[in-house]
Amino acid sequence: MDKERFLAHLEGEDRELVARVLDQVETALKKTAPVATDFLDPNQRALCSEVIHFLPEVKALYFGGYRGAERQRMVVMPAFYLDEAVEPPLAYLAIRPPLKGGKAAPAGAEPLLNHRSVLGSIMGLGLKRGKIGDILLGTEEAQVVVAAEIAEFILTNLSKVGSLPVTVVAIDPEQLNTPVERVKEIRSTVASPRLDAVAGLGYGVSRSRMVREIKMGKVKVNWQVVTDPDYKVATDDVLSIRGRGRVIVEEIGGETRKGRLFVKLKRLL
Repeated sequence: MDKERFLAHLEGEDRELVARVLDQVETALKKTAPVATDFLDPNQRALCSEVIHFLPEVKALYFGGYRGAERQRMVVMPAFYLDEAVEPPLAYLAIRPPLKGGKAAPAGAEPLLNHRSVLGSIMGLGLKRGKIGDILLGTEEAQVVVAAEIAEFILTNLSKVGSLPVTVVAIDPEQLNTPVERVKEIRSTVASPRLDAVAGLGYGVSRSRMVREIKMGKVKVNWQVVTDPDYKVATDDVLSIRGRGRVIVEEIGGETRKGRLFVKLKRLL
């Protein structure tokens, strides 16, 4: 395998990621067995999938614990390997603080734990971010998808999240409180496919306000920060702003009589 052919045009973290995946591909072929990467975000998965596309001797499966998981592990294996023989390299944990007053929280109550404190406490055990998948927050517990190889370590060693004592238990994937996806479809027109115009429409704010948010580094396109309001958006791009959901560009193109572009967006709330 000519690794340099894949690495020549890459720099920084992308180069390190692809180099690591190519090493894992070599291991999978040598052992004729599946090999799992760390958890990858959507942008990293796209990059790795592109590499695998040019390696006909291997194939890849992705596991995040539930449909639509943002962070997923890629498992590479020889092309002849049966998909059904691959075990998801995941474990599922529930992190539970004591109930207030010993009673269950009422419906609609704020979660007792937050994403930052849960992630920080797990990483505080000396674990890397790449071993931790999605964190799902409920009113009484946080559920975490993790790499199977670190589950027992977390079960044994995580006793606090922030200042709160917690109990950690293993759960089945069917017990995950997966988020219910609410979708809002938006059909309208924009003057141009500029990021500020399309994102402003998708998030329901003025173009001038969106320009400020873009320049402040709050807006991502395909999970990468874009700070240029003039960036040209294309069909299938995913726009995101932390805490405000994602906007998927389903269609863009076709002009009105006044020269504006038709767009169809799907906002995930």
